[in-house]
Amino acid sequence: MEVTGIFTAIIIGLIIGALGRLVVPGKQKISIWLTLLIGIVAALLGTLVAGVFGVADTRGIDWIELALQVGFAAIGVSIASGASGRR
Repeated sequence: MEVTGIFTAIIIGLIIGALGRLVVPGKQKISIWLTLLIGIVAALLGTLVAGVFGVADTRGIDWIELALQVGFAAIGVSIASGASGRR
C-alpha cells in the first residue's frame, strides 16, 4: 500500500467513524483513535459486504456501500462504548 493509500484510508476511516458516532444515540466515551480504528474496519467490512452483494461498483455515489459502512461503524461504536462503560 502506498503512502497516499494510507492517508486516504485514515481520512475515510475518520469520516465513517464520525458518522457511526453520530448514528449512535447518547454520548460515547471512546477516544478519537478508537473511532478512527472502528471507522477503518467498518469501511473495509462495508466494502467487502457490498462486493459480495454486487453493489460495490455502481454508477454515481455508492449509497448502499456507504450505508453498510456507517452501519458497521455504528455497531462498532456501540460495542466499544458499552465495553468502556463497564470499567
